[in-house]
Amino acid sequence: MTVKRSDFRCFLRLNVRWAEVDMQKIVFNAHYLMYFDTAMSEYWRALALPYQTSLDALGGDLYVAKATVEFHGSARVDDQIDVAMKCERVGTSSLRFVGAIFRGEEHLISGELIYVFADPATQKSKPVPDALRAILLAYEAGETMVDVRLGDWSGLGAHAQQLRTEVFVNEQHIPKELEWDEADQQALHAVAYNRLGAPVATARLLAGGRAGTVQLGRMAVHRFLRGSGVGRGVLLALVAAARARGETQVLLHAQRSAEGFYARLGFARVGEPFEEAGIPHVEMSLPL
Repeated sequence: MTVKRSDFRCFLRLNVRWAEVDMQKIVFNAHYLMYFDTAMSEYWRALALPYQTSLDALGGDLYVAKATVEFHGSARVDDQIDVAMKCERVGTSSLRFVGAIFRGEEHLISGELIYVFADPATQKSKPVPDALRAILLAYEAGETMVDVRLGDWSGLGAHAQQLRTEVFVNEQHIPKELEWDEADQQALHAVAYNRLGAPVATARLLAGGRAGTVQLGRMAVHRFLRGSGVGRGVLLALVAAARARGETQVLLHAQRSAEGFYARLGFARVGEPFEEAGIPHVEMSLPL
């Protein structure tokens, strides 16, 4: 089965390593299944669904019932390959995914993965939940997987607090007394929700120290979904709100590990690095 890159929405880029090839510097056959399995994690990120918590909420789990690989060519050491996945069919209790591995435009490998939705305790099959069916069909139809909502603390605070507690307090070990302040009551908040209604990213916008300037902060993204675009959606929604209000500049304090993320969205570094809550930061600015 030969396919084209344009047949797929979800891609995972990988570099073939020496540990994955044989003496002829060709990828061991079994590794192609590993590539497809890894790409399935990227597919769930594209759905904005943290895998385990989402499947728990849906009342089941997915188990591989069949996996096949068809060879058209070979990937070699140091190749950069793109592993593509799509949901081809949603049955009563099963999901059929097809995959393809490309080197540039060259189609090297085809794959098929069939999963059964089942009860984790008994591993007996059960119907695919309507919510999951709808999400898969919507994604393959090209629809967006995230809804970004803007509002005040009374409307969005509970979900923003949930995310910020997970990221800043539990993950980054920032003291609770430094995370929560009265500014939340005056801020414009943004929260991104996936199609199961779970919050996956948040940030807030505050009036700055001078006219026309606003401060963007408290950006928190579910750890499973970082790099998937949900944080970008939240930031752009708040920037658009600032522009609509007639503001002229957005400032933020970026953690150094996230500096590249903000730079790619047009923010420029201002001044020298500094520490905030024990974490290296740098101030960044975006003119509107």
